[in-house]
Amino acid sequence: MSEPALAQPLGKADKRLIVPLDVPTAEAARALVAGLGDAVNFYKVGLELLATDGMALARELKSQGKQVFLDWKLHDIGTTVQRAAAAIAEADCGDFLTVHAEPQVMTSAVRGRGASGLKILAVTVLTSLDDRDLHEMGFSDPVRALVERRIRQAIAAGCDGVISSPWEAELARALGGRDFLVVTPGVRPEWSAKNDQARSATPLDALKAGASHVVCGRPITAANDPHAAALRVAAEMAQAG
Repeated sequence: MSEPALAQPLGKADKRLIVPLDVPTAEAARALVAGLGDAVNFYKVGLELLATDGMALARELKSQGKQVFLDWKLHDIGTTVQRAAAAIAEADCGDFLTVHAEPQVMTSAVRGRGASGLKILAVTVLTSLDDRDLHEMGFSDPVRALVERRIRQAIAAGCDGVISSPWEAELARALGGRDFLVVTPGVRPEWSAKNDQARSATPLDALKAGASHVVCGRPITAANDPHAAALRVAAEMAQAG
């Protein structure tokens, strides 16, 4: 789907909007952040950058007053996850940290972050997966049932929230309550392509369903004018209140 011409949008950054810095180098990430300017305040640093200069970049962003989502998706034995979460909390360069939603992993991450302000978010089922994919992976449960189980386990483990698709945001909000963080990747405005997202929704629909934050990448970062695209997404989100 082609990107439409964007009218000049109004307003500033919506703190619920997270833009992923899915680029290969810190230099490219800095250029993207500079281009987005005051249109975005919250950035996701994922595995591609974390494999090189991602933590240093995260510190830079924090020093500029930005919020940072460290998308490590930690998944290992409990002791290793606890030590990794402790090290990340000590680095004090992130607001959110992701781990895979397995009970031992989640409990260990919560223990590792200690009394720091780092929020632990459990990844339920990746938004690129559907029921057929889970079946091929050996799961008997459909996506929704597996997500529900993992949300309940995340709550029991003391996690601050979950990563789920917009399709499960209402469920996560109902189970987690008002203050539970529900971060939804796979968000695509009507004017953008779905790309590799199997369970997507618009930013407005995701927020109405119960999301606390939405992650919107390529519709913004691959746009001819990322700053204008980010403001357009924020304007759509503002309709949710």
